[in-house]
Amino acid sequence: MNTGVIEPTTFLIPGPAGHIEVAFDPADADPQPLLAVICHPLPTEGGSMHNKVVTMTARALRESGIATLRFNFRGVGQSEGQFDDGVGELDDLRAVVAWAAQQHPKHALWLAGFSFGAWVSLRGAVDLGAKALISIAPPVGRSWDFENIALPQLPWLVIQGQADEVVDAHAVRAWVSGLPQPPILIEMPDTSHFFHRKLIDLRGVIRHIVHSWLPA
Repeated sequence: MNTGVIEPTTFLIPGPAGHIEVAFDPADADPQPLLAVICHPLPTEGGSMHNKVVTMTARALRESGIATLRFNFRGVGQSEGQFDDGVGELDDLRAVVAWAAQQHPKHALWLAGFSFGAWVSLRGAVDLGAKALISIAPPVGRSWDFENIALPQLPWLVIQGQADEVVDAHAVRAWVSGLPQPPILIEMPDTSHFFHRKLIDLRGVIRHIVHSWLPA
Protein backbone atom coordinates (compact mmCIF):
# COMPACT_ATOMS: atom_id res chain seq x y z
CA MET A 1 0.00 0.00 0.00
CA ASN A 2 1.28 3.47 -0.86
CA THR A 3 1.37 5.51 2.35
CA GLY A 4 2.67 8.66 0.67
CA VAL A 5 5.81 8.59 2.86
CA ILE A 6 9.11 8.80 0.97
CA GLU A 7 11.56 6.35 2.50
CA PRO A 8 15.20 7.46 2.71
CA THR A 9 17.67 5.97 0.30
CA THR A 10 20.17 4.03 2.44
CA PHE A 11 23.44 2.75 0.99
CA LEU A 12 27.17 2.34 1.61
CA ILE A 13 29.97 4.65 0.46
CA PRO A 14 33.76 4.27 0.82
CA GLY A 15 35.32 5.62 4.01
CA PRO A 16 38.72 5.72 5.70
CA ALA A 17 37.93 2.70 7.89
CA GLY A 18 35.81 0.81 5.35
CA HIS A 19 32.26 1.33 4.21
CA ILE A 20 30.15 4.11 5.72
CA GLU A 21 26.38 3.64 5.94
CA VAL A 22 24.46 6.74 4.85
CA ALA A 23 20.81 7.73 4.42
CA PHE A 24 19.86 10.41 1.89
CA ASP A 25 16.53 12.22 2.19
CA PRO A 26 15.42 14.70 -0.50
CA ALA A 27 13.74 17.95 0.49
CA ASP A 28 10.01 17.58 1.06
CA ALA A 29 9.03 20.64 -1.00
CA ASP A 30 10.47 23.78 -2.59
CA PRO A 31 14.01 22.33 -2.68
CA GLN A 32 16.87 24.72 -2.06
CA PRO A 33 20.44 24.29 -3.41
CA LEU A 34 21.48 23.05 0.04
CA LEU A 35 22.52 19.73 1.57
CA ALA A 36 22.76 19.24 5.34
CA VAL A 37 25.00 16.48 6.72
CA ILE A 38 23.90 15.43 10.22
CA CYS A 39 26.14 13.75 12.83
CA HIS A 40 24.71 11.43 15.49
CA PRO A 41 25.44 11.14 19.25
CA LEU A 42 28.08 9.01 20.98
CA PRO A 43 28.40 5.53 19.39
CA THR A 44 29.47 3.89 22.66
CA GLU A 45 26.17 4.97 24.24
CA GLY A 46 23.96 3.70 21.44
CA GLY A 47 24.08 6.72 19.15
CA SER A 48 23.23 6.20 15.50
CA MET A 49 21.77 8.00 12.52
CA HIS A 50 18.36 6.62 13.60
CA ASN A 51 18.40 8.58 16.88
CA LYS A 52 15.13 10.49 17.26
CA VAL A 53 16.81 13.88 17.70
CA VAL A 54 18.83 13.26 14.54
CA THR A 55 15.81 12.17 12.51
CA MET A 56 13.69 15.08 13.78
CA THR A 57 16.47 17.50 12.86
CA ALA A 58 16.53 15.97 9.38
CA ARG A 59 12.76 16.29 9.14
CA ALA A 60 12.80 19.97 10.13
CA LEU A 61 15.47 20.69 7.53
CA ARG A 62 13.67 18.73 4.78
CA GLU A 63 10.49 20.66 5.54
CA SER A 64 12.56 23.82 5.05
CA GLY A 65 13.58 22.71 1.56
CA ILE A 66 16.97 21.23 2.46
CA ALA A 67 18.06 17.73 1.44
CA THR A 68 19.70 15.80 4.27
CA LEU A 69 22.38 13.17 4.57
CA ARG A 70 22.63 11.18 7.81
CA PHE A 71 25.34 8.63 8.34
CA ASN A 72 26.64 6.15 10.90
CA PHE A 73 30.07 6.73 12.36
CA ARG A 74 32.56 3.86 12.15
CA GLY A 75 31.48 0.77 14.05
CA VAL A 76 27.79 1.71 14.04
CA GLY A 77 25.20 -0.15 11.98
CA GLN A 78 26.75 -1.21 8.70
CA SER A 79 29.63 1.27 8.95
CA GLU A 80 32.94 -0.56 9.28
CA GLY A 81 35.74 0.18 11.74
CA GLN A 82 35.86 0.86 15.46
CA PHE A 83 35.10 3.84 17.68
CA ASP A 84 38.04 6.27 17.61
CA ASP A 85 37.17 8.85 20.28
CA GLY A 86 36.32 11.53 17.74
CA VAL A 87 39.51 11.38 15.66
CA GLY A 88 38.40 8.82 13.11
CA GLU A 89 34.82 10.06 13.33
CA LEU A 90 35.94 13.43 12.00
CA ASP A 91 37.61 11.56 9.13
CA ASP A 92 34.30 9.80 8.52
CA LEU A 93 32.56 13.18 8.29
CA ARG A 94 35.19 14.41 5.84
CA ALA A 95 34.63 11.35 3.65
CA VAL A 96 30.85 11.81 3.68
CA VAL A 97 31.15 15.51 2.79
CA ALA A 98 33.60 14.75 -0.02
CA TRP A 99 31.23 12.14 -1.43
CA ALA A 100 28.27 14.54 -1.14
CA ALA A 101 30.20 17.30 -2.93
CA GLN A 102 30.80 14.95 -5.87
CA GLN A 103 27.17 13.89 -6.04
CA HIS A 104 25.67 17.35 -5.45
CA PRO A 105 28.30 19.85 -6.66
CA LYS A 106 25.84 22.76 -6.86
CA HIS A 107 24.59 22.36 -3.29
CA ALA A 108 26.06 24.41 -0.45
CA LEU A 109 26.99 22.42 2.65
CA TRP A 110 25.26 22.76 5.99
CA LEU A 111 26.34 20.75 9.04
CA ALA A 112 24.32 19.67 12.06
CA GLY A 113 25.07 17.46 15.01
CA PHE A 114 23.59 16.21 18.26
CA SER A 115 25.71 15.78 21.42
CA PHE A 116 28.96 14.01 20.40
CA GLY A 117 27.93 14.70 16.80
CA ALA A 118 27.71 18.41 17.60
CA TRP A 119 31.36 18.34 18.70
CA VAL A 120 32.47 16.45 15.59
CA SER A 121 30.58 18.72 13.20
CA LEU A 122 31.84 21.88 14.92
CA ARG A 123 35.44 20.70 14.55
CA GLY A 124 34.91 20.13 10.83
CA ALA A 125 32.87 23.23 10.01
CA VAL A 126 35.71 25.55 8.96
CA ASP A 127 37.86 23.08 7.02
CA LEU A 128 34.87 21.62 5.22
CA GLY A 129 33.53 25.00 4.15
CA ALA A 130 30.14 24.72 5.83
CA LYS A 131 27.76 27.62 5.19
CA ALA A 132 25.62 27.04 8.30
CA LEU A 133 25.85 25.00 11.49
CA ILE A 134 23.34 23.58 13.98
CA SER A 135 24.71 22.28 17.31
CA ILE A 136 22.21 20.46 19.53
CA ALA A 137 23.26 19.79 23.14
CA PRO A 138 26.99 20.20 22.46
CA PRO A 139 28.82 18.24 25.20
CA VAL A 140 30.63 21.19 26.75
CA GLY A 141 32.25 20.37 30.08
CA ARG A 142 32.57 16.66 29.43
CA SER A 143 35.68 14.95 28.05
CA TRP A 144 35.60 16.72 24.69
CA ASP A 145 37.87 19.70 23.99
CA PHE A 146 35.93 22.82 23.01
CA GLU A 147 38.81 25.21 23.62
CA ASN A 148 41.04 24.48 20.62
CA ILE A 149 38.58 24.57 17.75
CA ALA A 150 38.71 26.91 14.75
CA LEU A 151 35.41 28.73 15.19
CA PRO A 152 33.20 29.20 12.13
CA GLN A 153 32.09 32.62 10.95
CA LEU A 154 28.69 31.61 9.64
CA PRO A 155 25.04 31.32 10.67
CA TRP A 156 25.18 29.09 13.73
CA LEU A 157 22.43 27.83 16.01
CA VAL A 158 22.96 26.15 19.39
CA ILE A 159 19.96 24.42 21.01
CA GLN A 160 20.20 23.31 24.62
CA GLY A 161 17.69 21.74 26.99
CA GLN A 162 17.61 23.38 30.41
CA ALA A 163 16.88 20.05 32.13
CA ASP A 164 19.64 18.15 30.31
CA GLU A 165 20.86 15.32 32.54
CA VAL A 166 23.93 14.60 30.36
CA VAL A 167 25.25 18.02 29.31
CA ASP A 168 25.45 20.90 31.80
CA ALA A 169 23.21 23.63 30.40
CA HIS A 170 25.04 26.27 32.47
CA ALA A 171 28.37 25.18 30.95
CA VAL A 172 26.93 25.49 27.45
CA ARG A 173 25.59 28.98 28.20
CA ALA A 174 28.93 30.11 29.64
CA TRP A 175 30.82 28.69 26.65
CA VAL A 176 28.51 30.39 24.13
CA SER A 177 28.64 33.76 25.90
CA GLY A 178 32.45 33.62 25.98
CA LEU A 179 32.86 33.15 22.23
CA PRO A 180 34.10 36.13 20.18
CA GLN A 181 31.03 35.95 17.93
CA PRO A 182 28.44 33.93 19.86
CA PRO A 183 25.95 31.82 17.92
CA ILE A 184 22.21 32.02 18.42
CA LEU A 185 21.48 30.13 21.65
CA ILE A 186 18.00 28.72 22.17
CA GLU A 187 17.46 27.23 25.64
CA MET A 188 14.42 24.98 25.86
CA PRO A 189 12.84 24.79 29.36
CA ASP A 190 11.94 21.44 30.93
CA THR A 191 13.86 19.66 28.18
CA SER A 192 16.05 16.60 28.75
CA HIS A 193 19.11 15.56 26.78
CA PHE A 194 17.12 13.39 24.37
CA PHE A 195 14.28 15.94 24.06
CA HIS A 196 11.64 13.53 25.39
CA ARG A 197 8.17 14.98 24.65
CA LYS A 198 9.93 18.02 23.15
CA LEU A 199 10.83 16.75 19.68
CA ILE A 200 8.06 18.70 17.97
CA ASP A 201 9.26 21.84 19.77
CA LEU A 202 12.80 21.11 18.54
CA ARG A 203 11.47 20.83 15.01
CA GLY A 204 9.75 24.20 15.37
CA VAL A 205 12.86 25.93 16.68
CA ILE A 206 14.99 24.66 13.81
CA ARG A 207 12.45 25.59 11.14
CA HIS A 208 11.95 29.06 12.61
CA ILE A 209 15.65 29.93 12.81
CA VAL A 210 16.85 28.45 9.51
CA HIS A 211 14.08 30.17 7.54
CA SER A 212 16.09 33.40 7.57
CA TRP A 213 19.23 31.55 6.43
CA LEU A 214 17.71 30.25 3.20
CA PRO A 215 18.74 31.76 -0.14
CA ALA A 216 16.48 34.56 -1.28
